[in-house]
Amino acid sequence: MSRRSREQVPPGPDENPDREADPHEVARTIALQQLTGAPRSRAQLAEKLAAKEVPAEVALEVLDRFEEVGLVDDKTFAEGWVHSRSSGRGRRALAQELRMKGVDDETAAGALEAVDDASQVEAARALVQRKAGAMRGLERAVRERRLYGMLARRGFPSDVVVRVVREEIQGEA
Repeated sequence: MSRRSREQVPPGPDENPDREADPHEVARTIALQQLTGAPRSRAQLAEKLAAKEVPAEVALEVLDRFEEVGLVDDKTFAEGWVHSRSSGRGRRALAQELRMKGVDDETAAGALEAVDDASQVEAARALVQRKAGAMRGLERAVRERRLYGMLARRGFPSDVVVRVVREEIQGEA
């Protein structure tokens, strides 16, 4: 056993069991830890603070302050989310994901303006081309059905789904 491990280290200010933790400091720490891993929406942070039993008024104050200094910004969060996921998702799926993250519809709509029809067609085409190669041995109807389903589940509009799948199937012939 080393000499260092035998020494008694006095408890730090945060380790004193008799001292009650400041709820504002606890809330700030939790929020900062959440933001360290990945960007988060205000609603996600509020949900995490509630799960850690931070009083609602303290959570509100901390989140308001984080917004003031720019650590929490739903508009920036939504724009980043759309940018990072638009190559594999349609506008409808992205809107639903943002809603699940607690982003309000107006903010989500603003972020989704970056996803135009041409970019959706391009993204859908890339997905279909990637998947179609593995389906070459299947009957045409089966390939079409699977490709339609894949694109629909990813939130692409039906006109884009039909157009891209038909182009791919006709291009194989």
